[in-house]
Amino acid sequence: MTHVVTISATFGAGGSVVGPSLAERLGVPFVDRAIPTAVAREIGCSLQEVLEHDDRAPTGFQRLLASAARLPAITPGSVDMTYIPAADGEGRLLFDHEFVDRTEQVIRKVAESGGVILGRAGAAVLADTPRAVHVRLDGPPERRLRQATVLRESTGREPAHGQGGDGDDREAGHAQLWSPPTMRDLRDNDRARAAYVRRFYQRDPASAALYHLVLDSTVIDLATCADIIERVVRERAAQE
Repeated sequence: MTHVVTISATFGAGGSVVGPSLAERLGVPFVDRAIPTAVAREIGCSLQEVLEHDDRAPTGFQRLLASAARLPAITPGSVDMTYIPAADGEGRLLFDHEFVDRTEQVIRKVAESGGVILGRAGAAVLADTPRAVHVRLDGPPERRLRQATVLRESTGREPAHGQGGDGDDREAGHAQLWSPPTMRDLRDNDRARAAYVRRFYQRDPASAALYHLVLDSTVIDLATCADIIERVVRERAAQE
């Protein structure tokens, strides 16, 4: 049986550490950066343009933050007309909902063969997938900020200053430019990611109703979090 897990993780909650570890334990792919690449290929636009509509990349972070400021004026099902910079290979303008629709298609395709999916409202997208296990990693802001700093220094996996994703800017040779995240970074990041879920799915990403499991990963060791999630996933699979 294939295993499908979605992980929603706030800034500093360790999603980029727990996700890959869990995927390895379950023998399925960890899906994060592969999503925007697949979307770009299917739409026929550049990866950079997809990242401008993604919830886990630096460019997407800034864009989502701007969107968050306008949330009260956005109604369910509406399309944000403020940003229309992207176009497909034929020059046709692309809108936000097209990127989101394609992202959903990629997530659903991953679910067919199994995977651990980080972010992108996975719990909402796969809410109708019975075998999917939905997990939320969170914790008090102060503890998440401390953990983000420690993880960034030791593994390079948590978001750096101004980043909205879990990418490692050391890989790009920018280790010397990194500075410790601030509480403002944390709050802006949380608000931007929450805006993605609220805007396109009209759901509160912090609501426990979306998940099978909610863990405070600032007091539970990240390896233990992976242990707990793995056990839940395997127990649910055995019941089917």
